[in-house]
Amino acid sequence: MRLIPIGFLSNIAPEGRSGHPTKIFFLSADAFGILPPISLLTPEQAMYYFMSGYTSKLRATEKGVTEPQATFSTCFGAPFLPLHPNIYVKLLGEKIRHHNSQVWLLNTGWTGGPHGIGSRIQLPYTRAMIRAVLNGHLEKIPMRMDPIFRVQVPEQVPDVPADILNPRKTWNDPSAYDQKARELAMRFQQNFALFSGQVSPSVIEAGPFL
Repeated sequence: MRLIPIGFLSNIAPEGRSGHPTKIFFLSADAFGILPPISLLTPEQAMYYFMSGYTSKLRATEKGVTEPQATFSTCFGAPFLPLHPNIYVKLLGEKIRHHNSQVWLLNTGWTGGPHGIGSRIQLPYTRAMIRAVLNGHLEKIPMRMDPIFRVQVPEQVPDVPADILNPRKTWNDPSAYDQKARELAMRFQQNFALFSGQVSPSVIEAGPFL
């Protein structure tokens, strides 16, 4: 194996680090078709959803899993945290506020219903949403607040069907969606009860509302 000196490359940062991000994406694969495919978070919500680390265990990625399971992995990496998670969450909040960074929750999971009924959100749609964030297009788009998760959801994104942005509209039975949304919100609250007394009330209040 030959090593190439870093000085031979033209597009490098000699100090070995970049600046602070202006756009941050949290990835979640919601196999239950509840979360919007993209939503904007407040700093407190960013801290809440970062500490929650919600996603789904899937048969294709987890040994022994036959049906999708909701899972919460603190800071999206609980097994790898050497310090208490609140240290990372506080630091994240400080950096977001100091650098005025936007934080977006990107759901790459299901739409039209849970796994087995709905379908996976198409990759071209996910890419279109990321492009719209990075080029600033969504800063000019009206937002609606999700009534349960209280995140801000764009009403339109270029090259993405409008109905997909509102998961409730993709379900054949909206009342079934409402029930599952409340169940997922309750799971968030039960998981976050583990951090009671460890985070500020404003972060706790940034979570789903029942």
